[in-house]
Amino acid sequence: MLTCEKIMQIDDTDRRILRRLQADPNLTVNELADLAGVTPATCSRRVEKMSKAGIIRGQHAVIDWAALGYEVEVSLRCTLDKTDPRAFDEFLAAARAVAEVTEIQTFLGRVDVRLHVIARDMGHYQQIYREKILTLPHIADIEALMQVAVIAEGGGLPI
Repeated sequence: MLTCEKIMQIDDTDRRILRRLQADPNLTVNELADLAGVTPATCSRRVEKMSKAGIIRGQHAVIDWAALGYEVEVSLRCTLDKTDPRAFDEFLAAARAVAEVTEIQTFLGRVDVRLHVIARDMGHYQQIYREKILTLPHIADIEALMQVAVIAEGGGLPI
């Protein structure tokens, strides 16, 4: 059975608020209101309305892992052995338990899961890979992509 949820329509004022919020999520309500050309009360009401509608899902910190001593970032593309119907659930539960896995994404297609892994250096990465990644259940194939540089990050939508 298909369900169709009502999509919230936004106007130019909402777009101005969202543009400013995307550019600087640390703005106070007063600063945001001033930049968007509305009163603080209107701004607060609209931000709350968009939050309740799920348009604004939250604000979070972007962590510079290198500043914390994690110089190596690796993207692991995993294909799972899907002969066991519990393969996805068991793999994901085990991957969540690896502290150095900072992001998990699932896909449809040849690659089933992508893990973003951080390590202090290559020796630390090898240890993580051997002791924690290769022991994850149901891996049929794994490909490591070493991150060299971040070219674009956190780009906002043109709203």
